[in-house]
Amino acid sequence: MPTINRQRLLTDLNKLRSFGACGTGVVRPSLSAIDMQARHWLAQRMTEAGLDAEIDGIGNVFGRPRHPGQRLLVGSHSDTQPTGGWLDGALGVIYALEAARALAEDPSCSALPLEIVAWVDEESTFTSCLGSRAFTGALRDGEMAAARNPDGLSLTDALQQAGLSGQPARPQPDQYLGYLEAHIEQGPHLESAGKRIGIVSAIVGSRNFTVRFKGRQNHAGTTPMPLRRDAGIAMMRFGHFVDEAFKAAAGPKSVWTMGRIELSPGAASIIPGAANLHLQFRDPDDAQLDRLQACVEQLIAEANAAGPVSVELEEFSPPIRPAEMDAQFQRHLSEAARLHAPDAWQSMPSAAVHDAMFLARIMPAGMMFIPSIDGVSHDFSENTGDDDIALGSQVFTQAIATILKQ
Repeated sequence: MPTINRQRLLTDLNKLRSFGACGTGVVRPSLSAIDMQARHWLAQRMTEAGLDAEIDGIGNVFGRPRHPGQRLLVGSHSDTQPTGGWLDGALGVIYALEAARALAEDPSCSALPLEIVAWVDEESTFTSCLGSRAFTGALRDGEMAAARNPDGLSLTDALQQAGLSGQPARPQPDQYLGYLEAHIEQGPHLESAGKRIGIVSAIVGSRNFTVRFKGRQNHAGTTPMPLRRDAGIAMMRFGHFVDEAFKAAAGPKSVWTMGRIELSPGAASIIPGAANLHLQFRDPDDAQLDRLQACVEQLIAEANAAGPVSVELEEFSPPIRPAEMDAQFQRHLSEAARLHAPDAWQSMPSAAVHDAMFLARIMPAGMMFIPSIDGVSHDFSENTGDDDIALGSQVFTQAIATILKQ
């Protein structure tokens, strides 16, 4: 069976880290100049690994095998959060690259048709999971044309500036056996349980909304309290009510976040005339997500009935349904974990959204986790020990080989 090269793996991970390095973290938003440099470097490394490299019209980087047969597609995303960690997404991309090299170096595996990919914009610089959703046909009509980054740059203009056509690659019928992705856990469960490998059973779904509050802008000193239509106070009160309602209605795996607020005009001596709140909630059960959404809609109806500020609910992005991971892929990953990490692995759901959940809509898909130190991710302090990185790569590569040989 193939054996990974630990030093080569870590060297490439750290090289990818250098594109946008900022202290211990990385700033590499999708389709930025530094992101495109990283994508061209990845394409070069894929070519050196004996693959036919291609950057498609939206920035996905593919390394296609030269051997015939139904392929296994393996990879993750290479973009980062606005202030991101060095392993989120990047780990799975370099694991895929190292697996391709390890297979090529093993005579019993050198003809196996492994294809690797680095997806674009999983982290929602323009729109969530752009690369994998475009590849699987899951983008809504007009979504790419409407997408903009936080600075107001349109996706259309960003693609043009990057020299890309805007046309994504799409899979051919029966081209793939399925899709496999490795990732850091981004949570505390593996580390707290003393485990080194997580075999993902399912990926949670999520709902994302903007709640808009419209009041009346006025002077902060001269307007009596009974006459105010303060959108900021209404937003804060609403946030408290949502938190209390969700605590009562939540399932055991439900989580919710109000991670972005905006006040207009945002001045100390002006009563806000408008306010926006971004609300996200996640759960592995679609019915539970429906219950939480019903809570939000009921609270908005009550707020509008009470006044004096009007409230509207606007979908921020399409609902993401939970996704089950393929049972056979889970079995292959589990058997590889038993071989290389006996008594140090577990089955678990993913509480984060990943590209694998969109691939699972059109082909069998599987995921594997390695631990995150202190459960931290989406932060410059995100990290995983070298020993865990190397072990995960070997387990992952073993599973790839057995899937392709079945």
